[in-house]
Amino acid sequence: MAVVRYSDEDNCFYGKLEGIRDLISFEGQSVEELRTSFREAVEDYLELCKKSGQRPEKSYKGSFNVRIDPKLHRQAALKSAALGISLNRFVQAAIEKELG
Repeated sequence: MAVVRYSDEDNCFYGKLEGIRDLISFEGQSVEELRTSFREAVEDYLELCKKSGQRPEKSYKGSFNVRIDPKLHRQAALKSAALGISLNRFVQAAIEKELG
């Protein structure tokens, strides 16, 4: 996932790839330039990894499967319903609280 922002001072869009430790940044004055710069930055990163024998990092998608006890699953589903939120939102809130 990439996060893109706009700099009024520099009159350009800029962004960076999120979810990895390596820095992959890009910029452009139009959406087309931004897309081109993004592709070039990723290609450069992959080439650098290849040359150095390093495995490229992949960013997280934001979804994963979790296996839990069926009783716990039921309790979480009932609690999230009682709170009027989705089970996904309930689990996200629990993880955020734990990581605090």
